[in-house]
Amino acid sequence: MAKRNNTVASNLSAEPEIGRWLWALEDTRSRTKEELADVSAAMIDWQPPHGDSSIGTVLYHLALIETDWLYAEVLEQPYPAAVVALFPHEDRNAQGCLTKVQGLSLADHGARLDTVRKLLLDVFQAMTLADFRRVRSLPFYDVTPEWVLHHLMQHEAEHRNQVAALRIAAQRAEAQG
Repeated sequence: MAKRNNTVASNLSAEPEIGRWLWALEDTRSRTKEELADVSAAMIDWQPPHGDSSIGTVLYHLALIETDWLYAEVLEQPYPAAVVALFPHEDRNAQGCLTKVQGLSLADHGARLDTVRKLLLDVFQAMTLADFRRVRSLPFYDVTPEWVLHHLMQHEAEHRNQVAALRIAAQRAEAQG
């Protein structure tokens, strides 16, 4: 068994502090992709009996929320047209639940997640440390890009656990026929 390297790199940005945060963000995504490796095509749209979101819906939500934090909070600007096209569905329905997103493959969801992540990395890699820590004052809260990365890692980790639970439930349902 190869020795694991449990260290944090700083080479994802010219600013080592930002680079370490980006490394952690990428590590979070790597763990999500590891979880998705065990998801079959049938599991993407599988709906649990209690009506929770499907794996596909959760993946769509992850990409949309990452996009929203990038544009609304970090860049403080509307989505460009090409980004709007990535999200034909609203995040939530009238009842406040995640909008069901169905009929897409794991590759489709993965491509959207990868596209959004590249946009985010491009922005953060070009950012100065001063801008990384500059407070954005929005109507209901103040936020820094540094905190946004913290939040996105937490958000993804929480939903990765949801994906794992959905995968296990789908496997059990399939086994029971």
